[in-house]
Amino acid sequence: MAVIAVFNQKGGVGKTTTCLNVTAALNIAKQSPIALDLDPQGHLTLSSGVTKVMPNGGMAAFFKHQTPLAKLLQETPSGWQIIPATLELAKIDAMFGSDPKAATLLRKGLSTELILTGAPIMIDCCPMLGVLTLNALLATDRVLIPVSADFLSLQGVHRLDSALNVLEGRLNRKFERRVVVTRFDSRRKLAYDIYDKLKERYGDLVCETRITETVALATSPMHNMDVFEFAPQSPGAVDYKALTQELWDSGFFM
Repeated sequence: MAVIAVFNQKGGVGKTTTCLNVTAALNIAKQSPIALDLDPQGHLTLSSGVTKVMPNGGMAAFFKHQTPLAKLLQETPSGWQIIPATLELAKIDAMFGSDPKAATLLRKGLSTELILTGAPIMIDCCPMLGVLTLNALLATDRVLIPVSADFLSLQGVHRLDSALNVLEGRLNRKFERRVVVTRFDSRRKLAYDIYDKLKERYGDLVCETRITETVALATSPMHNMDVFEFAPQSPGAVDYKALTQELWDSGFFM
């Protein structure tokens, strides 16, 4: 199975929401997914219902103390596994910023631990291109890019695409990528214009499924739940199930 980095340098585009609910949809499909929270804010951790994490636990323990990843797994109330984040992750850039080998730590950790399980691995990246995000990108060759249906987000994805192209050249590798439009409001002409511009520029890399902006998607994290737990019949649940199926059918998880 694949390791998927969910990444966008722009905030407010549904990055964590997408990682949370695609992981939950994979779990419903009996794929036993594993999520890694690489964002020091820990929003994926909180949204998944994992509220008890030691300050130096989770992903911080992996980077700071080389604790094996398999020993850091915690089960969410929904039944899938996560390695949580704490604010200690914010110190990783300062600790390893000058060490070029630091960017390969996660890849090595995954190859000796979790990859062997065969489970799909979803990584919620930090919204900055630092040590944590470089670890995620070097551990995978697949990037899922959420883009909200607004003008500034459209400009952001162009910059992110350029940054990934530069990284591909430096690393001599390709990142298979998919763009998913989030916070889509069908009442707004702008939302359709943004989607059309993305399709025009990126073609089949843009997912057909669009994630409708709904109350359930905004509210479910407040209750430490994914949308399938919180409102399984909501448009948000329907959209994320369809998105996950579309990605599965295209081979993105393989």
